[in-house]
Amino acid sequence: MDWGTELWDQYDIIEKHTQSGLELVEKYVKFVKERTEIEQNYAKQLRNLSKKYNPKRSGKDEPECRLSSYQSFVDILNEMNDYAGQRELIAENMMMNICIDLTKYLQELKQERKTYLLDAKKAQQSLESTYKQLDSSKKRFEREWREAERAAQYAEKTDQDINATKADVEKAKQQAHMRAHVAEECKNDYAAQLQKYNKEKNQFYFSDMPLIFNKLQDLDERRVRKVAQGYILFSDTEKHVMPIIGKCLEGITKAGTNVDEKNDSLIVLEQNKSGFERPGDVEFEDYSQGINRASSDSSLGTPKGPMDLLGKNRNKNFWLFSKKSKKFTPDRIMPTVTEDFAHLPPEQRRKRLQQKLEDKCKELQKEVDQSEALGKMKDVYEKNPQMGDPASLAPQINQTSQNIERLRGELNKYETWVAEAGVRGDTLRYKSHTFNNNGAHDLLSPDGAHSDESTPDTSQAIYAEFDDDFEDEELTAPIGKCTAMYSFPGASEGTISMQEGEVLSVVEEDKGDGWTRVRRSNGDEGYIPTSYVTVSINK
Repeated sequence: MDWGTELWDQYDIIEKHTQSGLELVEKYVKFVKERTEIEQNYAKQLRNLSKKYNPKRSGKDEPECRLSSYQSFVDILNEMNDYAGQRELIAENMMMNICIDLTKYLQELKQERKTYLLDAKKAQQSLESTYKQLDSSKKRFEREWREAERAAQYAEKTDQDINATKADVEKAKQQAHMRAHVAEECKNDYAAQLQKYNKEKNQFYFSDMPLIFNKLQDLDERRVRKVAQGYILFSDTEKHVMPIIGKCLEGITKAGTNVDEKNDSLIVLEQNKSGFERPGDVEFEDYSQGINRASSDSSLGTPKGPMDLLGKNRNKNFWLFSKKSKKFTPDRIMPTVTEDFAHLPPEQRRKRLQQKLEDKCKELQKEVDQSEALGKMKDVYEKNPQMGDPASLAPQINQTSQNIERLRGELNKYETWVAEAGVRGDTLRYKSHTFNNNGAHDLLSPDGAHSDESTPDTSQAIYAEFDDDFEDEELTAPIGKCTAMYSFPGASEGTISMQEGEVLSVVEEDKGDGWTRVRRSNGDEGYIPTSYVTVSINK
């Protein structure tokens, strides 16, 4: 069943139906666009909500951040942020796969439908033109046939007229014959035009228009099929991200199951344990005997435990819960924060000092490494002036030396405070480890020369011990290959020579100082300029 056969006389209906179908596609595209806007706004609100309740950078160091309940809440916020990203992905995919695709397809359908309707209009105009020609030839045949009849009647009348001359009779007969001949020609032309019109009419109704109607039917069916695919994509687009959304929701569930109330209690205990002893019994003061009173006053002169913190109120009872008062008094002023954390309870002070000591050790090690790198670079510049000016490194060397001296002073200061706080055992291993590494590098003076500052004899033992450890250390496995683009003499200490085109194994990548540590196949190791080689790191 096709439109060309069954709907051959319903041109207006077909035109209206196809136009309505295209309008449906436009309506669906608008609907999906509004849906994407809703998704985008929803995702934006979710992101803003997560950002609003996420801790600021300054608040991430707060003690509460270590609690599992707090961390789980942050995990939930992160999962909601990821969830918002999936809603944005839904909006983006709907816009790309449905809106943009259908809009482009709709324009193609409109252009195709317009072409078919123009073909139908042309066929209609051609048939109408043929019909006009037929009507014109018919009227001419009718007119000429009447004239021929009148001419024949006049010739017959003239022939019967006894008063008419022979010449008049011949003239009338010739006129009638001519008119009859013209009428016959018009008759033949009318017959030809009628045959032509009937042929075109059959072509129009049985071939041209059915073909156009069938093409419009195919167009409409393709339109319906395409919009049906759009309906399916509307669902599949969201189904596609459902597994990831499910993982986000599972992450939220996991965040809830990760909350450990017992561990949170231990963290609160560890963070807030003061280390004080509980206050002892209050001694009886017997004012009835002078000697006992003096003895009692003497015993009260040396308060113990937390009573030392009470200051001028030491004769008052030590309360576990501080009494709140709306009236401001100097006793309510917070203790002054000091560099040695003396304002903190003993246990908290030990932890803060230990953490500070570790940080200072790391800073010192970083400065010593930078000092060693500058020394190597200065040696290379002195041996190869074309690579750079050694004097240009003097400001950096001077600044690094000052930083090292400053950090050493701060390190000694914190070591003293740590010892006072009673940190023992493994706590000091950071100190010895850092000093061992420091001993392995010579400090540079501001002018670039190696510093000969006096150091305790123990440092020499540390140097030797570090060197022995370095010699006994197993060879590091190569992490890649490099090919020399230029030759390098390797004249300075710690470097290794190489020839153009030589392939070496990379043992240590460039740390930002311009040098790469390499090894030959015979086991020789050393540093080379990174800019002299092309490096390929194993993945």
